Amino acid sequence: MTYALLPLSAAGEGIIPVVDPSAADGLFSLLWLVIGLPLIGALVLLLGGPLAGLHRGALDKWGHWLGTITAAGSFAISLTLFLALLGRDESQRQIGQELWTWFEVGSLQVGMDLLYDPLSALFLLLITGVGTLIHVYSIGYMEHDERRRRFFGYLNLFIAAMLLLVLADNFLVLFFGWEGVGLASYLLIGFWQHKPSAAAAAKKAFVMNRVGDIGLALAIGLMFATFGSTDFAVVSELASGASEDTLTVIGLLLLLGACGKSAQVPLQAWLLDAMEGPTPVSALIHAATMVTAGVYLVVRSNFIFELAPVAQTAIVIVATVTLLWGAVLGCAKDDVKKVLAGSTMSQIGYMMLAAGLGVAGYAFAIMHLLTHGFFKANMFLGAGSVMHGMNDDVDMRNYGGLQKMMPVTFVTFAMGYLAIIGFPGFSGFWSKDKIIETALAENWVVGILALVGAGVTGFYMTRLMLMTFFGEKRWNDGVHPHESPRVMTVPLIVLAALSVLSGVLLLGNWIVDFLTPVVGVAAHHEPPLPALAITAIITLTVALGVAAAWFLVGKREIPKTAPTEVSFITTAARNDLYGDQINETLVISPGRHLVSGLTTADRVLVDGTVEGGAAAATGLSALSRRIQNGYVRSYALSIVGGVLLVVLALLAVNLA
Repeated sequence: MTYALLPLSAAGEGIIPVVDPSAADGLFSLLWLVIGLPLIGALVLLLGGPLAGLHRGALDKWGHWLGTITAAGSFAISLTLFLALLGRDESQRQIGQELWTWFEVGSLQVGMDLLYDPLSALFLLLITGVGTLIHVYSIGYMEHDERRRRFFGYLNLFIAAMLLLVLADNFLVLFFGWEGVGLASYLLIGFWQHKPSAAAAAKKAFVMNRVGDIGLALAIGLMFATFGSTDFAVVSELASGASEDTLTVIGLLLLLGACGKSAQVPLQAWLLDAMEGPTPVSALIHAATMVTAGVYLVVRSNFIFELAPVAQTAIVIVATVTLLWGAVLGCAKDDVKKVLAGSTMSQIGYMMLAAGLGVAGYAFAIMHLLTHGFFKANMFLGAGSVMHGMNDDVDMRNYGGLQKMMPVTFVTFAMGYLAIIGFPGFSGFWSKDKIIETALAENWVVGILALVGAGVTGFYMTRLMLMTFFGEKRWNDGVHPHESPRVMTVPLIVLAALSVLSGVLLLGNWIVDFLTPVVGVAAHHEPPLPALAITAIITLTVALGVAAAWFLVGKREIPKTAPTEVSFITTAARNDLYGDQINETLVISPGRHLVSGLTTADRVLVDGTVEGGAAAATGLSALSRRIQNGYVRSYALSIVGGVLLVVLALLAVNLA
């Protein structure tokens, strides 16, 4: 197995020579166990009782602890491997583990093999670390749910699938993990399937993701047809020899797959509906697993995009539209989880934008993915804590004045809030500002739009804070807000600390240098202004958004019922910018008519031809039966008639 390090420039020139990865030995021989532990947990929790003859009640009592311990064990191994990786020379930080041959068909041989390098190492820490905290939080959040064991089994399955996705050393194994993530998300979004809205949301997410999955599957097929392999190493080594048109098609198909998983326009409509799942599920989807998969795919496939500038441009356009789309949605929602969901769509847009900028932005895309994982998990779990104290009410118009009733939730949520808006010194300040700075250097129009998105982020996140924690109490009768138990607040405290401190990843350009063996490094265009001036402009823009929220929301009385006399843009944002209607008009309705037309054609033409032939044969046979009636006189008459016809024919010939 070989592994190609990646292009150094946006033009795809200067590819680093192919090197052999180190075989997994010592501590690294435990790499498979990172996936194995949560997978074993899922199997035991979901199937172990019936298979082992265990009483279901016994599993119900300690199943949540098993799920949490397996996730924590996976994190412990991931952290140990990461520290061991840091101790290696930069040229020795690609480690491969060959497990077994998955399948072999003709010239295609696919191994269930793993690749551990700086990119996958960071993802492992995020997935298992944040995932473990979400498991701990869920012990308290799901305490009274009678299906808690199954819930933890699904969480374990989700984490195992995502780990396989980021550890795969070829696109087919990645696709296997990709589909596992889709299955687990379907099970978790629709976990409360007794609610029609939850069942519908799960189906919507599943179907829309299948559209993106078709793109990824076609891309993998085209890779095999072009390069004869789906291994990252082989594809990256041979990519420079393929035509730009072929690479562009592959890149666009990969982008379609990324749009589905990462909820980018035009496949974004499922994300807000997915809030029907339990809040820990929302945190896991938005912070550590599903929506980050698309960003990973683009960054991992940089050897394709670096040689396909049209596909890179498409990423930038999609990402810019999405970061503004999600930000606008967040401004008009009253459901606290849907505000955060719109925020995720927008922040993933920033990551995709950085990835679309090529080698100048790959490292910053991953850095923002990591910092976002911390502060978004913090805020989603914080929203769950608020809901826990408000009788599961998600409407912010029924909140207000909660900072004194839930002090730990308030302070930790505030840390996430300051991080996402980019308050100086907090993690989002370092990661998002670098993306905007890079965008301004590469394309000032895109940079300005990203800057506008930062201002809108300041507005809708401040609106959320004001409506939830400040102002007058607007609680419903019978609601008695209270702080959540420690099993829920401790994960909030840890995530709040990471929301503040994770900006250190950029100190000394550490993350850029660490990821260089995977994504390469290139000379950036110089930004139009000094970096300090750009930082000041970004901070001022965010401050304007915060001030606008204060004057429009904080200084006004918030009605219990959302006003109906609002602007067109507010109405559009409340309706998700008519994303469902657009899909209905452009895809679903034409598809329905196409299927209806095909059904009619099948019934009238295909079935009609077959059934018509049968009817004709039936009619002819009926006529024949009338001739063959069994009477001698009829046969004699037929013979006479036949003779007369022959005689007449002969006479006609002679006369002619």
